[in-house]
Parts: sequence; structure tokens; C-alpha cells
Amino acid sequence: MLKMLLPLIALATPGIALAQANQCRLPDVIARPRIEGPTAEDPKRVLPIGYYTLAVSWTPQYCKTSRGGARDAFQCQSDNSFAFTLHGLWPDGYGEQWPQYCKAAGILPRKVIRDHLCATPSVQLIQHEWVKHGTCMPTNPTAFFALSRKLYHALRYPDMAELAQRPTLSARAFAEAFAARNRGMVADGIRLNVTRDGSLSEVWICMDRKYRYISCPPQQGGVRDRAQLRIEPPR
Repeated sequence: MLKMLLPLIALATPGIALAQANQCRLPDVIARPRIEGPTAEDPKRVLPIGYYTLAVSWTPQYCKTSRGGARDAFQCQSDNSFAFTLHGLWPDGYGEQWPQYCKAAGILPRKVIRDHLCATPSVQLIQHEWVKHGTCMPTNPTAFFALSRKLYHALRYPDMAELAQRPTLSARAFAEAFAARNRGMVADGIRLNVTRDGSLSEVWICMDRKYRYISCPPQQGGVRDRAQLRIEPPR
């Protein structure tokens, strides 16, 4: 699986995501996550995988609206200047539903969490991503998070400070700027998740079953191309 990523990664030059991960200073104490599982509102679904979504979150916006506290201290209150962080790699289905919580899972090994914490700076989110999404792939936690980081580190980003200063910015213009920084990516392969006031929260990138960039299926959702976008400036 990882061998298929080598051509993509070899084409990439050092960028924001990789530099950020290398500079991350881990906390002295890493909390233990709690066990998660399916619920009546969010049930187990074992479905064939049609494609994947790679989701990255814009930390300045997340921290602006965060309630703070110990849960977000590492991401929002430490000396680490996080920009785009990895939300996760999600298997999607062929229709409007997606596989999730496919197998029961216990607490992740401490080393897996530690190795991934600079990409996804939340212990509980790392646990959640494995239980909800990783268990639906033919893999194990170590390989799942290694693959997620490979895809995340291959991403390149537009100048977020410059985009944040624009008086007007459509969702389509942002997607085009993002796609232009990544070989093989197209604007139609990007969907944006925004807050109620139209501020950028996450970027969702569609990939086929071989982890190649594709146009997103109609069911992927996201804001409309002409929607006006706000960007919280980077720290």
C-alpha cells in the first residue's frame, strides 16, 4: 500500500505540513484516550470502499472557536504554531453512506499516539479516527496512521496569509489555489467545510482507492463554489 505513494511523495518538495511536523514539540505528559464505539445515532456500517477522503483542519479557525481547556491545550496554547493539521483519512462508500466502526477496537498503543500527535494534535481524535475509520480498512493502527501521515505530508498549501487578506474570496477560488499547489489535484476534487459565518474550517480532498487525486462524487457535499469564504489569519 505504501509503495503506491512513493511517486507522489517523491515529486513533493519540503513544505508547510512537513516542516510543521518536524518542529512539533510533544507535551511532557500524553493523556490516555477513552474507548469509543458506535452508538444508536452513529451506528456500525460495514460497506465496500468506493473512494477516500483526506481531511485537513485549519488550526487558526479551530482555536478561535475552541472552548479551550486541557483538551485543546497542545494544539491551541503550546509554542507549536500549527497551521493545517490532519483530521483523518476516511474510507467512503459508493453512495451517500460510508463504512464506519467496522470492528471493535481497544485503546491505541502509546507509541502509535506519540508518533502521530504532531500531525493530529489531539489524543482523543487519534483514537476516534482509528476506531471509526481505520477499522474499516484492511490494515492495523501502525500502518493506517503511517499511510495517513504520508498523504498529509505530501500536501502543499497556498499562501494562507495572502488569501486571508483578500476582501473577497469564493470557495471556488480557494479550491483552485489549493489544487494549483498539488500536482494532479483539481479544484473539483476539493470540498470545503465552513463555520456558520463562512469561515474555513476544513479542506476535504477526494482520492481513489489507490490514493490518487480525483474529482469528488456529488454526494461529497461541501459549500457551493460561489460561496464567499473567510479565512482566519495564521498565527
